[in-house]
Order: sequence, then C-alpha cells, then structure tokens
Amino acid sequence: MSGEKDLRKLLSRMGPELHEGRYVFTTVTAAVPAGVTPVVTVREPEGLTLVTTAEEADSAGLSYGYVAGWITLRVHSALEAVGLTAAVAQELAASGLSCNVVAGYHHDHLFVPHERAADAVALLQELALRSH
Repeated sequence: MSGEKDLRKLLSRMGPELHEGRYVFTTVTAAVPAGVTPVVTVREPEGLTLVTTAEEADSAGLSYGYVAGWITLRVHSALEAVGLTAAVAQELAASGLSCNVVAGYHHDHLFVPHERAADAVALLQELALRSH
C-alpha cells in the first residue's frame, strides 16, 4: 500500500500518538551497547546516533542532554509527500517547541521536549481539526 501524498489529508488524518517514556539522543563510536534497543539509529562520520529510552541509556552509561517525548503521526505518509514536516514544524515552532523529525517507511516520528510533549500533541490535534 502506498502512502498518502495529499497535504490536506495528511494533516487532517495525522493522528498524533504520544509514546510513554523519556527518549534521548546519544552517540557511540562502535556498535550499539548490550541492553540498548534504539528506536532510531543514524550513521554519521562522527559516530552512530542512537535514540533510545533514558533508562536504557542510563543503564549503559551513555551520556545525553536532550530528553524528548516521542510522537508518532499515525497517518501513512508517502516518503515523497511534500509539506507535512514543514507544516508540523511550523505549528510547533510557533509555540516555542523544538521538533526533531524522523521519517519511517510508514509514519513520521517527532521528538519534542519531554516536558511539553502533551502540549505538542494538543497543538497537532488542533492543526488536524483546522485541516478538515
């Protein structure tokens, strides 16, 4: 099944879902440490970025600064869709919220400041209603 490309449909059907827990960005120079199951990995010249739970990072002795809430947009967005990331980022930025976006094959995933994650979901729900 191919993903949705129409921006209005993407926004109105985004269905933001907040995952439980605190998620952190950390980096390692070698393999993923034992006991760490990242939800995202990105290979960069400087090392392997991991997004994992704060608990797993703490247990593995990994350092981090930014603590995030993880929101999944439940709409199946096409990878070639135009404007979803921009619209979401603009909505959150207008309220002073940073947003780190990762595109999966089926869904977009947002990492926002943990202490304001519920606010971010409410803002995205309002955006969805305005997009009908």
